Amino acid sequence: MPMYRQVGIIPHKRHIVFRQPNGNLYHEELFGTEGFSGVSSLVYHINPPTMVKEFGKPYSIKPEIAIEDNLQARSYLGFEVAPEDDYIKSRKVLFMNDDLQIGLASPKQSMTDYFFKNGDADEMLFIHRGKGTLKTMYGNVAFEYGDYIIIPRGTVYQIDFETTDNKILFIESSSPIETPARYRNQYGQFLENSPFCERDLKLPIDMETHDELGEFVINIKKRGLIYPYTYETHPFDVVGYDGCSYPYAISIFNFEPITGRIHMPPPIHQQFQANNFVVCSFVPRLYDYHPLAIPAPYHHSNIDSDELLYYVDGDFMSRNNIQKGQITLHPAGLPHGPHPGAIERSIGKKATEELAVMIDPFKPVKITTEALKLEVPDYYLSWLNHTPQKELTTI
Repeated sequence: MPMYRQVGIIPHKRHIVFRQPNGNLYHEELFGTEGFSGVSSLVYHINPPTMVKEFGKPYSIKPEIAIEDNLQARSYLGFEVAPEDDYIKSRKVLFMNDDLQIGLASPKQSMTDYFFKNGDADEMLFIHRGKGTLKTMYGNVAFEYGDYIIIPRGTVYQIDFETTDNKILFIESSSPIETPARYRNQYGQFLENSPFCERDLKLPIDMETHDELGEFVINIKKRGLIYPYTYETHPFDVVGYDGCSYPYAISIFNFEPITGRIHMPPPIHQQFQANNFVVCSFVPRLYDYHPLAIPAPYHHSNIDSDELLYYVDGDFMSRNNIQKGQITLHPAGLPHGPHPGAIERSIGKKATEELAVMIDPFKPVKITTEALKLEVPDYYLSWLNHTPQKELTTI
């Protein structure tokens, strides 16, 4: 996030002597991605962030690929993902390519006995059900239903859930997850025509400094393995930081939809960008207001990207028999469009209450064995006009 922040106590210049009240030096850490040229923050620790006491045996959480190449419209019942007590075990990757992994998680318990760090990827957590607090060295980010949480790679965090029925859609991105460049001016400020602005962001607050020695387990994800590291110092022993790298959240309900007289293309719904994929938010909005407008989307060919649509709430206008937490995958190379009857149903409608998250990867995704456990059979047949209703996808 390219907004400069200064929190806590920091010296008046970078890389100079900065002492604690007891005379010891504070320990400066440059935290950033993309080498020394990307977004970063300078963080000041009470203790060195390098004091490893024990290195545990790594174990694999690499997804198992079931379908390497796919050219079939598919659908999955996301709410049927099995709940797990443990946060890491709850994360089930369903789709992946070289740029991202997409999955679902249903953790039942807070992270109380370890911390987590993703050393490979920036993370986006979309909170479909649940409430709690993301805890980091930068401060705390409270979250609830409808929030996107953006966590830069390498950020050590814990999640304290206030609920046990938690449903999370997550993305792990091999590149930084950013707001769309077209929404910002040359100085990084959101434009007046952006569908959200700086005041919509939930930034870290209430930074807690833990000057503690002991045994602190950080489970680090790297190249599909979890490396259990035990450090002698608490990872949140930070007294201050400044810079532009930190986690934040923004609610899908703060996305202000862009509308027009006739149906507008999906890029108007875009909320995030990264290398080779985008994320869009479909939110309640007024329909197109030309007197002859067809509010339902027109058929279109996915030539350059797969389309994954995660259904959150409401009556999605272009699909029949869709429920909360369902995911549809429409692969690159095939045209797709509204289900039978959806176009006629949409004519004359004034508004929609649909809520959904769309992910468009520009390289085909592979499908994992975890996804197959949730798949709706014969979804690809659901566009046949003559198919009896009882033979259509029933969910």
